Amino acid sequence: MPQTDFSHVTSWVFDLDNTLYHPSARLFDQIEVRMTAYVMATIGVDRAEADRLRVYYWRTHGTTLAGLMREHGVDPAPYLTDVHDIDLTHLVADAVLAARLRALPGRRIVYTNGSGPYAERVLAARGLAGCFDAIYGVEHANFLPKPERKAFETIFAADGLRPDVAAMFEDDTRNLTAPHAMGMRTVHVADVAAPADHIHHHTDDLSAFLARLIG
Repeated sequence: MPQTDFSHVTSWVFDLDNTLYHPSARLFDQIEVRMTAYVMATIGVDRAEADRLRVYYWRTHGTTLAGLMREHGVDPAPYLTDVHDIDLTHLVADAVLAARLRALPGRRIVYTNGSGPYAERVLAARGLAGCFDAIYGVEHANFLPKPERKAFETIFAADGLRPDVAAMFEDDTRNLTAPHAMGMRTVHVADVAAPADHIHHHTDDLSAFLARLIG
């Protein structure tokens, strides 16, 4: 991976969950339990049906929240507060990753389908508070979720980000489709590669990948 592939990049966009921490932290195990419970309480179905709908909404609409909003008119604010009320005490601070993030030239932002306050909690637990110039949650995209292109356009317009000089780091390959189409350099962060035309690079170790970028 030549550094020249990123020599033009002046904005670095990072997803949060399973990207800025390893999936072995299993935060989504906690979140999914709370999402299923929220679906049960909101639309009055049993746990099995709520779990099925949670996955269906994620696949169909990009997030469970988007499905609940579009199909049931759910108010997003209480949902986001509830499902992200999870334990983060087992997350480990990563001073090396923090230093490598800070060494990236240009603007660094977090963009997550979770909420901004949740992202701030996770970053603090990982020792990454202060590494980013801005943090954007789904609320900043008017609750439109990744992978919808309009969601990216909304966030990037608010940030003043130029996609042609930006890079996107994501664990979900779906969420790299729009950035690629917009002209961004795309990096899939996951244990297993999923080669596709819209993915330029893959890494199973974000910190090591960044170390190769900053030399």
